[in-house]
Amino acid sequence: MRRLLTGLKSRVCTVLGGQWGDEGKGKLVDILARDYDYVCRFNGGANAGHTIIVNRKKYPLHLVPCGIFYEKTTNVLGNGVVVNIPSLFEELGSLQKDNIPLGKLVVSDRAHIVLNIQLEADAHNEGDPKRLKIGTTKKGIGPTYSSKAFRNSVRVGDLKNWEIFKQKYNALNDHYGRTTGIEVDRNAELQALQQYRDRLISQGMIQDTILLMNRALNQDKRILVEGANAVMLDLDFGTYPYVTSSSTTVGGIMTGLGIPPSRIQTTIGIVKAYTTRVGEGPFPSELKNDIGAHLQKKGHEFGATTGRPRRCGWLDLQVVRYSHMINDYSSINLTKLDVLSELDEIRIGVHYKINGQKIDYMPATLDELAQAEVEYITLPGWKKDISNVRRFEDLPKEAQQYVRKVEELAGIPISWIGVGPDRDGMIQTSQDS
Repeated sequence: MRRLLTGLKSRVCTVLGGQWGDEGKGKLVDILARDYDYVCRFNGGANAGHTIIVNRKKYPLHLVPCGIFYEKTTNVLGNGVVVNIPSLFEELGSLQKDNIPLGKLVVSDRAHIVLNIQLEADAHNEGDPKRLKIGTTKKGIGPTYSSKAFRNSVRVGDLKNWEIFKQKYNALNDHYGRTTGIEVDRNAELQALQQYRDRLISQGMIQDTILLMNRALNQDKRILVEGANAVMLDLDFGTYPYVTSSSTTVGGIMTGLGIPPSRIQTTIGIVKAYTTRVGEGPFPSELKNDIGAHLQKKGHEFGATTGRPRRCGWLDLQVVRYSHMINDYSSINLTKLDVLSELDEIRIGVHYKINGQKIDYMPATLDELAQAEVEYITLPGWKKDISNVRRFEDLPKEAQQYVRKVEELAGIPISWIGVGPDRDGMIQTSQDS
């Protein structure tokens, strides 16, 4: 199958975070979604946060896929997603209040449900001084994936038989009570879940999404897959243990959505023009100075899910190349280039050195990563507002130089450049024949 760069003509296109998350994945998904039949999530839960701007109003999405703003689009929460059902309906309700025409939403019958006991366990774990503080969103994500692996979780499909669901629900709560001492108001939660269950079933939202996806593939429908979080937060490939609890990379699409790898035509890595991360954990190119504060303020670097300030640093190409090694990007969407516009000079982290020796790998342990020193190159800034530019050749020559240098050093073509927060604040730099 011929690989395409932009996602504009692809049958199956994936959009994945190439750093530590918060790269601006939702914007490109929103642009592409209008011409896709399905927009799908395959991992994570309400810990994700995509902010979409429609008619100059911001809509933070946490569980709902970004294709929800297009009436003809079917939005899918795959089996790899963990679903907080009250949060899902709250999110849908906030969109319906604004009278926005919405697309269809379906949820995998194999997706696991986030319950109040797991929310409480997450908060308890983060607040326990004897445990390592990860800096989670406290959305119950880790405990729910733990229950999934422990094989005592409850799934969306269990809701179809209410008596069996209650048995599994109580068994899970009993387990937490024995092992942690945590208790919740079970009757109140069950009463609420029964009401949501009725809505899920009556609206046909619970489906076998593996069958749905593969029927769509066989009917030549177009599928857009949006990742949550990013490669450096992946449970296996990220800066463990300062990671999320799911597979955030291209491999997660197979296990979390049921799409065979051979059917993916385009994989776009979303890479911010600088680097951010939220929560705890190592961050080699972090700027703990006025420039870091400037990027945070200018880029509005506060989490869509928690409101927490994001740590900021220079673009780290060691991270980008590692991300590409795992995901094999067709191209990159370089986002938030406009945030760099007021800087006199801009640095790019080219590679790491440990004990004076250049390394070509990503250290697996925190101890080794802490020894890494970033080697930088410095480029001139452009000191011009670029938020209204829509063609690459109209960018200041210094901005063009920055983009081409990133492309050269990363070894990946750049197909899109984000230059502003609005839907149209994007430059397309590649064409698919």
